[in-house]
Amino acid sequence: MAKKTCAACDYELDANAISVELGGKTVEVCCQECATQLKEAHAGAARAG
Repeated sequence: MAKKTCAACDYELDANAISVELGGKTVEVCCQECATQLKEAHAGAARAG
């Protein structure tokens, strides 16, 4: 089975993974910092059109 990695930084996920919903799709990240970065990047991309 493939190991899951963080959607933001590719760090291997463990039991502390955080699920983040972006545009109706749920992704997992390794920490709150990555969750914030991913949300900000997604919001910027959405504004850019």
